[in-house]
Amino acid sequence: MDVKSIIAGAVKIDGASPEEIYSALSPTPDIKKGDLCLPCFKFAKAARKSPQLIAEELKTSVDSGGCALIERTAVEGGYLNFYFDRRVFARDVLLELEKNGGAVSPKPANGKTVCIDYSSVNIAKPFHIGHLLTTVIGGSLYRIYKYLGYNAVGINHLGDWGTQFGKMIAAYLRWGDDADIENRGVRALLDLYVRFHAEAETDKALEAEGRAWFKKIEDGDGQALEIFGKFKDITLREVKRVYEKLGVEFDSYAGESFYNDKMQPVIDELNEKGLLKASDGAMVVNLDEYGMPPCLILKSDGATLYATRDLAAAIYRKRRYDFYKNLYVVAYQQNLHFKQVFKVLELMGRDWAKDCVHVPFGMVSLEGQGALSTRKGNVVFLDDVLSAAVNKAEGVINSKNPDLEDKKRIASDVGIGAVIFSALSSGRIKDLAFSLDKALSFEGETAPYLQYTHARCRSVINRAGRVDGAVDYSALSDDDSFTLLRLLSGFDAAVSDAAEKYEPSILSRYLLDLASAFNQFYLNCRILGEKRDVMFTRLLLTGYVADVIKAGLKLLLINAPEKM
Repeated sequence: MDVKSIIAGAVKIDGASPEEIYSALSPTPDIKKGDLCLPCFKFAKAARKSPQLIAEELKTSVDSGGCALIERTAVEGGYLNFYFDRRVFARDVLLELEKNGGAVSPKPANGKTVCIDYSSVNIAKPFHIGHLLTTVIGGSLYRIYKYLGYNAVGINHLGDWGTQFGKMIAAYLRWGDDADIENRGVRALLDLYVRFHAEAETDKALEAEGRAWFKKIEDGDGQALEIFGKFKDITLREVKRVYEKLGVEFDSYAGESFYNDKMQPVIDELNEKGLLKASDGAMVVNLDEYGMPPCLILKSDGATLYATRDLAAAIYRKRRYDFYKNLYVVAYQQNLHFKQVFKVLELMGRDWAKDCVHVPFGMVSLEGQGALSTRKGNVVFLDDVLSAAVNKAEGVINSKNPDLEDKKRIASDVGIGAVIFSALSSGRIKDLAFSLDKALSFEGETAPYLQYTHARCRSVINRAGRVDGAVDYSALSDDDSFTLLRLLSGFDAAVSDAAEKYEPSILSRYLLDLASAFNQFYLNCRILGEKRDVMFTRLLLTGYVADVIKAGLKLLLINAPEKM
């Protein structure tokens, strides 16, 4: 229920649009001082009145306006505070939840497409802990946009082009063991990659050998393509297994190599429009007047770069999907790169360049671990982290509830959920120092805390059995019930805000607040053993809390067990 919209409709200020009033309304930090407040300072200039006077005049008009939701108003300085009729509020919220099929329901399709480029693993390289943020932020945004009625297109822009693959082939032909590669997969390929760089420090011929094999890939050599195809199959088999564990989906695995035949038209267009300039043998687009260094399009040897491929990819995606938004969930170190690419698209006359958005995030490390380096072999496989989390969760469950049915599945939900939530519970731009012990705590701001709260709700409902009664809205007029209802009414707003700001942590924060409010309600408001109508009403509220927590966790790629 959009309470702000109801209140904004009851407020009229000269010179202010309903949208401006809506934006200005915000929840009061203390429910004893009202439920919503309207700061009148921003309207003073247009209305040519003091904020205090605007608030007092609004109070008179709102109090006589007959809005059933508003019980009374109060002026506090330049603020007008709105107090809701709690019985009316409870009725409206519960009816809205009932209308949505018992809790929440996805929005109807709006015909708009959002492309989301995320994860983008490298072929023949480990899917490590450093890929966690891009994978789960992108995966969560994918679900959020689908919930909001968008056609979401998940794109895994595979790193499947470059000299490193020539090096991998050279290493494989010198030291590769097919049986070992079949058995250990990418881990065996990583060992070859590390050995190549170690040996290349003394054997200078290796680098030239690697470049020669990559040239063979470019030229379509049968042996080179066969070996590279094997590397690609092994990598995709392993990463798809991890994606399945995380609940992450993709609609396209079109990687860098997909754009090999799509770059020349881009280069030709840049040249025709006079944007391509020679610079020390390379070809660039000068961006000096926009405060950026030149955007490299071609190296001196004629080779393309990441920018060339990203330009071709953006143009292809617009043509293929006609996107409303084109998101790139890529680390903040690539800020300049995407600024350059988007500016070049703009200079090419692509007015949709404004719809391309870089969604940056911070770095990931493990507590006690240094920086990760693929070349040195200092990596932590994400699959190993997930397995460790599941094993640890199973140990916690065995100590807390040894007789729990289906422990392995629940341990998987709890362990993997803990890893995902650790990445989605704080602002994405912050660096993440991952700690398994902290992530798996059942107290504090963690996935197990949310999952346990959901299971507690279901347990209360199951213990109650079938309860018939009438809804007694007055049973929800206390502060704890009202706080819970106020939060329940804000689910869709939290999801929309997360989409608008490309920030799943907004939804994480909302769910933590909701769980905390329910546990306070559970502590102070007896549910079982109350009079029939009161018990029925509080059980109804409890069921909606469970539904919303489950739905919210699903948008964050996390399962909510019924029992824990």
